[in-house]
Amino acid sequence: MLRKLEPEDIGVNTAKELSLTDIVERAIKVNRGRRNVLKSGAGLAALSIFGLPAHGSVAASAPANTEVAFAALAASSGSKVLVPHGYVAEILYRWGDPCVAGSPEFAGDLSETSAVAEQQSGDNHDAINFFPFRNADGSERSDVGLLCINHEYLNPEYYYDKLVSDPGVVFTLEDARKGQAAHGVSIIEVMRNSNGKWNVNRNSTFNRRIHGNTQIDITGPARGNALLQTAADPTGTRVLGTLNNCGAGQTPWGTYITCEENFNGYFGANGAFTPDALQARYGLNANGFGYRWHESDPRFDLNANPNEPNRHGWVVEIDPFRPASTPKKRTALGRFKHENAELVIDPTTKKVVVYMGCDERFEYVYKFVSDAAYDESNMAANADILDTGTLYVAQFNDDGNAGDGVGVGVWIPLVFGNPNLTVGDGFLNQGDLLIRTRQAASAVGATPMDRPEWVAANPLKPGEVFVTLTNNSNRTLAQVDEANPRANNIYGHIIRINEMNEDATGTTFDWNIFLLAGDGTQELFNSPDGLQFDRLGRLWVQTDGNFNNVAPFAGHGNNQMLVADLEAGTVQRFFVGPDGCEVTGVTWTPDMRTMFVDIQHPGEVGSGAGHPNSINPATGVKYTEAELIADPTAFSSWPDGASASRPRSGTVVVRRTDGGIIGT
Repeated sequence: MLRKLEPEDIGVNTAKELSLTDIVERAIKVNRGRRNVLKSGAGLAALSIFGLPAHGSVAASAPANTEVAFAALAASSGSKVLVPHGYVAEILYRWGDPCVAGSPEFAGDLSETSAVAEQQSGDNHDAINFFPFRNADGSERSDVGLLCINHEYLNPEYYYDKLVSDPGVVFTLEDARKGQAAHGVSIIEVMRNSNGKWNVNRNSTFNRRIHGNTQIDITGPARGNALLQTAADPTGTRVLGTLNNCGAGQTPWGTYITCEENFNGYFGANGAFTPDALQARYGLNANGFGYRWHESDPRFDLNANPNEPNRHGWVVEIDPFRPASTPKKRTALGRFKHENAELVIDPTTKKVVVYMGCDERFEYVYKFVSDAAYDESNMAANADILDTGTLYVAQFNDDGNAGDGVGVGVWIPLVFGNPNLTVGDGFLNQGDLLIRTRQAASAVGATPMDRPEWVAANPLKPGEVFVTLTNNSNRTLAQVDEANPRANNIYGHIIRINEMNEDATGTTFDWNIFLLAGDGTQELFNSPDGLQFDRLGRLWVQTDGNFNNVAPFAGHGNNQMLVADLEAGTVQRFFVGPDGCEVTGVTWTPDMRTMFVDIQHPGEVGSGAGHPNSINPATGVKYTEAELIADPTAFSSWPDGASASRPRSGTVVVRRTDGGIIGT
């Protein structure tokens, strides 16, 4: 069986049954009211999108020209990217494509060294953001800009010419370095030609790769903390690399904030190893995810460098317009498996608010509120605004009406010295607390959620925020609560938060279940993951789920992207990815006439219950890692088709053939 390096999040939160005061009573109440939350058919879509207004916000109507209008796609499987009639999808930037000036072309035979790989596109494209260039009058351009692209992980069956899963195969330091080069971020200049097509400017001085061995500063309250100190960095102020870059965000002062998610999987131990409480809470173990870096690189050996994992799991801020600048890990935003970081400016206080989810079963939803106000007149004054502020974690409670999918909530501050966050509770100072963010959140009674992933804030309604809860097959009936209303939640759902009185800096909110995915929804899909509003107020939903088209996922097709029209109360399928992929990351040019979408791990097999066409016809079982090393296009040749040497993750440009606004 092919082994996937990024397994389903199994969950390590031992506090997952302590979030509500009486689990048994709640389970009874939720089951009694289940007629509203879990009904199937057309009624589910109506419940999820039309009804359930929140208590604390005033609705703001979207402009009339934002109506979604295109011929929605049917669910489907296949080897191509599908977009609606009247649209084209063109590949722009693939794993291995040259990034910096002078870097070589992708060889296709895996002969690249680690030094070469550091000059090329990384693997498994994820979050993506467009940073437009500006005209002399300060207005944004839509024909040229910078793309910042995350590279989350790699697939060894396509990345190496050796069987990584075989412990008898030697795995060298050069192998580890090459794998580290596949991670991080690409920054590339892109431009639109006169014929409407987009290209990468390979000679741009803005182009650069940030990878697993790039120097990065540590800033904020945890800087210099004893738990961040290593023999290589006894001051605890600078770290090598950013890893498992999943979601991201964009600041109004022109920087990119990239998020480190499943960092724990890169670490292992040579010799006997028993994790301590901190290591166990973050899922560290002797074998990791099977990357094997620890065998040759002491930095990833838990016995040799037990503090190195504490230097990962942060939000990293990058200035794409200053190629010589050093990225910064902003510790004030907490350490956990960051999926993405959605940044908004509170309209009243002008403080910066960052919403985040920790992507693992039974983990939490967070927000950060800056101490200082955003200074629109002096962008340089905002350079370190993310270093000081308050980190909060969400507690979702019901409103006393069981099963109605509506509730109230509290943002609990994670501040050293507060109740349950003292020295007596095991926290030494604020920096220590932030390194132990998961333990702190558990200590104050945050609500364990069904894999909180992307967070998106509505640009047309202050204080309205949506969170994808991708799935959680481990939730039992006794653990069901109002905000996570399904046991064995294999389909996932989306929750909507409305900050009380539209105050994003406040500590109370209303919430409701916006959408329950799965059978009975308007468009069949499961496992909502990526989530992004466009500037016209449409909500785009991307999926990373089980699309084997076998019950209970029959008819769901490949992973996809849908768009929700909040005013009309509709969800339509806009984009379908190729076999075995995840559709993740989306961004637009300011004029909304170009969309950039990332395709991750095309051709990945062996995860979940499988994907379409992943059965080797010669053997009748799934392709093995060895078979795909020998024949890497056996399952997928996306995006290069007949000329492909192996499947490659990539960035896709979507545009209308008539040059119109996407989705209208």
